[in-house]
Amino acid sequence: MRTLINPYWCTFALVSLVQFVFFLRWLYRRFRDDEMNRAFIRDMATNHLPHIYDLLIRLCDQQGIDHGPPPPIRWLDFNGRQPGD
Repeated sequence: MRTLINPYWCTFALVSLVQFVFFLRWLYRRFRDDEMNRAFIRDMATNHLPHIYDLLIRLCDQQGIDHGPPPPIRWLDFNGRQPGD
């Protein structure tokens, strides 16, 4: 029983617990940043790219440059989810 109350073990346990809490905070922030980046890219692709392509087509028409149709938005999701989930 005396070895469990050793102050060195208490210090080790406290330091380990604090490091674990910091690791969990770091992990949460990393996941949260990934979610925000994914949401930003999806918003950019669905809301802003069609307007940008429309303006580029207008500029091409003003300058007399031949252009093709705007490219479709293709989702490449490497996490195994389907587009639109």
